Amino acid sequence: MAESRQNPDEILRVINREGNSKYRGHRKKTFGYDAGYIESHKRLEWIPNSESMYRESRKRRLSNIILSATDILKSIAILIAASCIGVIFDNLGLSEVNIITVYILGVLITSIATKNKIYSLISSFVSVIVFNFLFTEPRYTLLAYDSGYPVTFLVMFLAAFITGTLAARMKNHAKQSAQAAFRTKVLLDTNQLLQRAKGKDEIITVTANQLNKLLNKDVIIYPTDKGELGEPRIFKISEKSFSTDYTSENERAVAMWVLKNNKHAGATTDTLSNTKCLYLSIRVQDNVYGVAGIVIDGNPPDAFENSILLSILGESALAMENEKNAKEKEEAAILAKNEQLRANLLRAISHDLRTPLTSISGNASNLISNGDSFDEETKIQLYTDIYDDSMWLINLVENLLSVTRIEEGRLNIRITEDLMDDVITEALQHVNRKRVEHHITVEHNEEYLLAKMDAKLMVQVIINIVDNAIKYTPKGSNILIKTWKQGDKAFVSIADDGEGIPDEMKERVFDMFYSGANKVADSRRSLGLGLSLCKSIVNAHSGKIEVSDNTPHGTVFTIMLPAGEAQIHE
Repeated sequence: MAESRQNPDEILRVINREGNSKYRGHRKKTFGYDAGYIESHKRLEWIPNSESMYRESRKRRLSNIILSATDILKSIAILIAASCIGVIFDNLGLSEVNIITVYILGVLITSIATKNKIYSLISSFVSVIVFNFLFTEPRYTLLAYDSGYPVTFLVMFLAAFITGTLAARMKNHAKQSAQAAFRTKVLLDTNQLLQRAKGKDEIITVTANQLNKLLNKDVIIYPTDKGELGEPRIFKISEKSFSTDYTSENERAVAMWVLKNNKHAGATTDTLSNTKCLYLSIRVQDNVYGVAGIVIDGNPPDAFENSILLSILGESALAMENEKNAKEKEEAAILAKNEQLRANLLRAISHDLRTPLTSISGNASNLISNGDSFDEETKIQLYTDIYDDSMWLINLVENLLSVTRIEEGRLNIRITEDLMDDVITEALQHVNRKRVEHHITVEHNEEYLLAKMDAKLMVQVIINIVDNAIKYTPKGSNILIKTWKQGDKAFVSIADDGEGIPDEMKERVFDMFYSGANKVADSRRSLGLGLSLCKSIVNAHSGKIEVSDNTPHGTVFTIMLPAGEAQIHE
């Protein structure tokens, strides 16, 4: 039988088999464990273990009369002090009533100074005897000549006993009030701490620490993942050694039973009560987020502690439920955003790709069918149109790929210190072919301006902004690119003298798929990806991009990046 009890797999098989059956008021022995069941609303609930509850109640009653050497010494010292004061009063000629009052005061002090009320009862009885011995005739004997002394002794005993009892009750009441206030504070603090906790691990840590504070016991918590117990997390109240028996296979088997059946089990219950820990599920309705094990160690929690314990576990389960819901909501929002992005891309691409593709296919068809009959000037124009449309498509695809990488968090940035002059020169070699129709000027306030950047991505930013200036300004307009350094920042501005951007459009000019009311000269609609991509790239460099008005008219885009330091090697 002992070997069967040590087999956790067998325990689980038996208790799971019996847990799936329906009993009413029937008790069975399962490898030495008491199990009681009752059917309630088609769910099985455990009958409270009345035998174990009686044992614990009896143990608490016995603890109230256990004698303490410290309390005995306190009681003797107080009685001696009261007797000395009584002798002084007697020598001063004071009446016996004053001496009796001193002894009653001694009993009162004893009830306050000691832990159990038994000491005040004993002190009341002994005070009467000592008073009789020291202050009644004949003195230093237990005899009393006066017939009224027995009544005096009785009144003295009752007065001392009642006074001591009331003081003990007030002391216990004050202690219980302090405990109730402390436990309520623990519960309120738990609520506040769980609201600030981020993630399941932090919620478990907060819960366990609050249980340590409430119960002054070691706590073991088994997180759950997809219906399975994880590795136990141990939270000790002190640096003392932690017994491995608390996390043995038998203990884990009971924790697994709690997870499977969503009920309490273990020590102080009628279910697998031979374990060392009390196991409770951390749950919201039928969703179990973990199993908490409380090391009982012969001192179970009282009814009020048990209610606070369940409240803390309930708060913890709600916090885990909210954290799970928030994560699912965030994932749903990201999925919806990605779906919206895909829809916008498809809608925009389906419209804007049609025009250049139709132009390319039409011009190519004309060259194939009628190329021999076209003069050289017509052929060059057709070739130019095909080239322009293909370059527009290439730039569009580059922007689409970059936007996709940014949205998916796959934009790899390789920061180096590069010359801004080289980046601008490289960008101007790849801008719109129609740049020859505009006057592009570059001014550098510093001969060598270094910036911390990914040069390839910044080339794309410069290309997009200069292309916009070329597209949205008339032929012959001026485009000025300036660079300078201010403090630890490197600046680049791209200014044109076109019609400018209205104030109401400036706030949205960096939004994705926003192209405003301005039209490109060839009436081709812009996807509105270029400036949005520029802002994302600059932000990824810990930089900043702004748009403002040029004087007297036009637009200025200003880019700010972290500046690099030139190193001179001699």
